[in-house]
Amino acid sequence: MRKLKLVMVGNGMAGVRTIEEILKIAPDMYDITVFGAEPHPNYNRILLSPVLAGEMTIQDIILNDLDWYKDNNIDLRVGKKITTIDRKNRKVIADDGTEAEYDRLLIATGSNPFILPIPGKDLKGVISYRDIADTDAMIATAATHKHAVVIGAGLLGLEAANGLAIRGMDVTIVHIGEWIMERQLDKTAGLMLQKALEAKGMKFKLPAQTAELVGGEDGRVKSVKFKDGEEIPADLVVMAAGIRPNTELAEKAGLHCNRGIVVNDTMQTYDPRIYSVGECANHRGIAYGLVAPLFEQAKVAANHLAMYGIGRYQGSVTSTKLKVTGIDVFSAGDFSGGEGTEDLILSDPGMGIYKRVIIKNDKIVGAVMYGDTVDGSWYFQLLKDAQGIHEIRDHLLFGKSNLGDVGHKGQNSAASLPDTAEVCGCNGVCKGTIVKTIKEKGIFTLEDVRKHTKASSSCGSCTGLVEQILASTIGGAYTPADSNTKAVCGCTDHSHGEVRKTIVDLHLISIPQVMESMGWKTPNGCATCRPALNYYVTSSWPHEAIDDPQSRFINERAHANIQKDGTYSVVPRMWGGLTTPNELRAIADAAEKYKVPTVKVTGGQRIDLLGVKKDDLPKMWDDLAKAGMVSGHAYGKSLRTVKTCVGAEHCRFGTQLSMSMGVKLEKMLFGMYSPHKVKLAVSGCPRNCAEAGIKDVGVIGVDSGYELYVGGNGGIKTEVAEFFCKVKTDDEVMEYSGAFIQLYREEGFYLERTVHYMQRVGLDYIKAKVLEDAPNRKALYERLLYTLQGYKDPWLERSTSAGEAELKKPFEDLTV
Repeated sequence: MRKLKLVMVGNGMAGVRTIEEILKIAPDMYDITVFGAEPHPNYNRILLSPVLAGEMTIQDIILNDLDWYKDNNIDLRVGKKITTIDRKNRKVIADDGTEAEYDRLLIATGSNPFILPIPGKDLKGVISYRDIADTDAMIATAATHKHAVVIGAGLLGLEAANGLAIRGMDVTIVHIGEWIMERQLDKTAGLMLQKALEAKGMKFKLPAQTAELVGGEDGRVKSVKFKDGEEIPADLVVMAAGIRPNTELAEKAGLHCNRGIVVNDTMQTYDPRIYSVGECANHRGIAYGLVAPLFEQAKVAANHLAMYGIGRYQGSVTSTKLKVTGIDVFSAGDFSGGEGTEDLILSDPGMGIYKRVIIKNDKIVGAVMYGDTVDGSWYFQLLKDAQGIHEIRDHLLFGKSNLGDVGHKGQNSAASLPDTAEVCGCNGVCKGTIVKTIKEKGIFTLEDVRKHTKASSSCGSCTGLVEQILASTIGGAYTPADSNTKAVCGCTDHSHGEVRKTIVDLHLISIPQVMESMGWKTPNGCATCRPALNYYVTSSWPHEAIDDPQSRFINERAHANIQKDGTYSVVPRMWGGLTTPNELRAIADAAEKYKVPTVKVTGGQRIDLLGVKKDDLPKMWDDLAKAGMVSGHAYGKSLRTVKTCVGAEHCRFGTQLSMSMGVKLEKMLFGMYSPHKVKLAVSGCPRNCAEAGIKDVGVIGVDSGYELYVGGNGGIKTEVAEFFCKVKTDDEVMEYSGAFIQLYREEGFYLERTVHYMQRVGLDYIKAKVLEDAPNRKALYERLLYTLQGYKDPWLERSTSAGEAELKKPFEDLTV
């Protein structure tokens, strides 16, 4: 079959990232031609400032060398500027007459520097700061001239000024605003940064308006004149007063442009064959100038160019980190404040530390940090995920390490660590190795760091520190993975949400169908994605999906929990913590017969038989099943326990029949699989002896009925459940609890606890779906009951006269 022709105009970071993504998911779909106006392969434009400062070379910042284009059969044409797009005949024409036909066209022409329209702007020595040629010109000028003026005190202007100062020039920064970096910093942080840069020898003139650039007899700039009449010497003037989307080519072709090439959520222009990404594109009225949003755009554009058609770009929240040696500055979101917002401020001028977090509706909407930016990525994650901060508000300004759930390593500042410091103890990776790999490989994401260094890929306790190293190394290019869009694993670029939606939309009922439909990179997946896919198909299409036992964890296949010595823990279910002499006798007989070394009462009010040999598992379960006992699913991502107190059945304080209610809930939910383990508790009165306040669903009896609580967790970091609602009857407890659990089953990501699901979507959203929308609540409850109807424990289904081979079938290949 003939390959389609894809032509890309522009050889920058956003465009080439799009090509990289296409090669991952549809490597054989296109013959690709790339036109680049510069005489270089793709390079990291963000790292031009370290090149200017002498910390790196041009070769160090090349992202894709010429061999990469050759190895991927890409026709790269450098030094050729496209001047015409012939949309009728679907071809592009370069300034030298070169032509290329296309079936799809990707415009990634980036942006142009804004040159002040003032006299003298065309003099020799007046340059912008956008590419390698500009950087080379500044380096050459610094070697022969003394005075430099940088117009513009934004991120780019300050980086240029810092580099020129390091190279020995006398640098003055001119800015029209009241303080520097006013788009990224508030006034306090801006003044602190200015003071620190002045200590490095830089001079500032602001607010000031440049009136004219004065030239000498040799045609070179010699001074800058301001509107107030002052004049200062200048051998080099760097225009860093902003950028404008480069839309000249698109406008000439008749594409709709409005402060950028207008694109929709699939990065498609008004011509359906033409896409656009990067600084030239205008999405929902915004043209982004930072690389992180551009990479998000690239992924979506690639998805649609590869004809999967399931990705959408919905805009980005951006952050900024200044890359000036020894000075840490971070900002994110909207820090302008205004009506309905609150400011949380920590200021210690003597220590050079300033933090300001802007809160609105119990969520972070903006943050500014100077001096101590260790928690910048954490604040940014809270902001992006719109997580409520009510519970941690009193600790917020003191950082994540003060919450008590971060390991010792996560409390260290990445910038202060020596290169020899071990970051990842599991894999023996030091900071220097990570930094070197980030620079050499052009890495921008945590997943890429894991792929190339293995740091943070095992236990994950060093993840925060690795993120800090990544952020401090690449600055504004870094953005933490959004929990809503993070890829399931390295086998795919699709997120959990995309996978779930595709399974529902396309009615996919097996793992192979999902992998084929979504272009899985590996033929059989991995231990991360297969269990997730198996859960998603079985939860989306109960009674239709093809359950794959080999895609379940070993504990689920063995109906027992593997222990550190290779033996197993067997936990029969006791409904609501209640048992009978017959059940106890069966457990005692099994413990004696199979020489179980340890018998323990669990925290979930059951009896655990610890130390069972693998070969004894089938026979032991068969003996227990004969006594009517079923699995307690103590090993599964499923219903674990419903803990109860004795309640009004026996207790003089009890207001409700908690044991009866617990048994009803447990039997209703028996056999339910979920994104993660689910625990319930029913307390007969507000004294809460069943510890309902730290369960996924907690039920507390009161005089008038029951109070329901959701999202509790008694794990590594205890999370107190939040009040959900008050109901009167047992039936309402079951309906409301069941609807909440079914919503979590349908929307939770695999291995995401209820508390984390709640933090991601918000309790108000859940209340709207369950409490405020009665028809939806009843529909959720009915879907739960439909899913669980007819479930029987597999051990009770087997014939008690089954032979030895039949008994062992569920336990075959347990070591996989």
